Amino acid sequence: MGEHDTARTRLRAALRADDPWSAPHALKTDRPDRLAEAAEELYRSDTDRAAFGRYLTRFLGTLGDPGDAVLLRLFAEPAFPADDRRDLLRTAVARGLRLPAELLRAYADHTPPSDGKEARTGHPPAPELVDAMGLSGDLSFAPRLGALLSDPAAPRGRAALALGRLGAREWTAPIAGRLSEAIGLDHTAFTVALELMGDPAAVPHLLRRLAESDEERVYDVHHALVRLTGRDPLLPERPSRTEHAAAVRAVWADGRTERAPVAVRNLVLGSGTRARFSVDGGAGRIRVAFDPPSPGSSWPRWDRSLTFDRKPLYRVGSSCGTCELGLTLLDWPDEEATRIAARMRGRLAALDRLDTALFLEWSPVLGELETGHYHALLLDLPLERVTEPARSWWYRRVATRAEEDGDDSAYDDRPEDHWPGVAHFQLTTPVPGGRVPRTYGAVLPSQPPEALDPTTVARHAAALAAGERPAAVVLGWIDDRYVEARHEERWLVGAVLDGHHRLTAYAAAGLPARVLFLARAEGGAEGLEEVAAAYGCRA
Repeated sequence: MGEHDTARTRLRAALRADDPWSAPHALKTDRPDRLAEAAEELYRSDTDRAAFGRYLTRFLGTLGDPGDAVLLRLFAEPAFPADDRRDLLRTAVARGLRLPAELLRAYADHTPPSDGKEARTGHPPAPELVDAMGLSGDLSFAPRLGALLSDPAAPRGRAALALGRLGAREWTAPIAGRLSEAIGLDHTAFTVALELMGDPAAVPHLLRRLAESDEERVYDVHHALVRLTGRDPLLPERPSRTEHAAAVRAVWADGRTERAPVAVRNLVLGSGTRARFSVDGGAGRIRVAFDPPSPGSSWPRWDRSLTFDRKPLYRVGSSCGTCELGLTLLDWPDEEATRIAARMRGRLAALDRLDTALFLEWSPVLGELETGHYHALLLDLPLERVTEPARSWWYRRVATRAEEDGDDSAYDDRPEDHWPGVAHFQLTTPVPGGRVPRTYGAVLPSQPPEALDPTTVARHAAALAAGERPAAVVLGWIDDRYVEARHEERWLVGAVLDGHHRLTAYAAAGLPARVLFLARAEGGAEGLEEVAAAYGCRA
């Protein structure tokens, strides 16, 4: 039996399993060759397509470039039934694929509406077709998409996002002008569309809209103003919704949109190992930011990433309180990020207390953070370096939950499905807590581990052996979740700004690592208190 026959046979067997949604994905662990080709052949069989069509389509969407090529070929076949072509288009959109404009026009002319009714003149296109037009890069779709903005029966928010993806700036004013009538997710989609457009012409409209917006819509308008102007004024810490809306209106009331000089203010020192400070007008070069909306998703703001100079480093995922936290490496930042952090290095060689002079010295670097209120904690963290997915807390917490539930099915998860994609540091044991039973801890690199210089690691190891305690700098946060509305779960998460070699030497020596932990003060105070109580520097 040849390789192709083997792949086809194994794929068909997987599709006939008890769980045809997940069974085919097990093939990817020991992937036979030509899986995408085998999936295409099965799809072209009327019998197999009738039985497994939806599963095959989703499976192709997981195979990367080979699967994408098959999706495009299959979608180009007009002979397939309308429901199958619609399913192929939805998967292609979810993959962010650019389909030829002429193919989309032909599809629009010959495919009935997705609501199952007979085609009729003026019926708005299905949401997946609107998304595909926005991904096409073809500005000739802009007039048709723009016409949907005023159609209450159309997917107006998705039409606005499609225009934003196309960069069709002639529609900036019409989108901004309709903010007053948009509600719910459409309102969010309209403001995100303006952010995607990147057109300063939206700013006057947004300022006027801010004065009229109810409390619920102020956040979206403020977010768009910050992104389009670069001005990010400091707001009160943990305000109520009413206080937040009033503060936002106040900071934009004079119409000023130019950036003010960055200021590090409100410094309050604690016991010498703790401090609070605020960054006003932060450059935001290092921040957690919303990703561009995923094509095909109904949520204009969902996934977030930790970014350096707007280049995503780790996908953080959504802020959904019942979803599981998981980080995924996306790319490494440019060298400028390393140079920024290195400007803090002088005082890190022997850091055992925090003082005013230190924060004055570091103000230029702190100003590179995003605007907000921060905690600074000087910690001695017992860290180990983990290189195997099965050893990482990202996976081991799954086993812990399974034991609590008495649910063996959780052990079916593959460790690599929870792996952030890179070797990292983690707390040797979770921090015990009160309300939340434990706090897991992970410190992830911001440069490739293989780029570390062994000579530098050895130099730090010698310093540790001589009793020195150099500090690393980590930017992070406390993340509280109620996973599946069953498990209170807390994470101390951080990315190394400076000190990769030092942390490696600490882990190798089995010594607690001296870490200056900078955390946004947006919740998580309870978790930070527990971590500080357990691991606060006592030098």
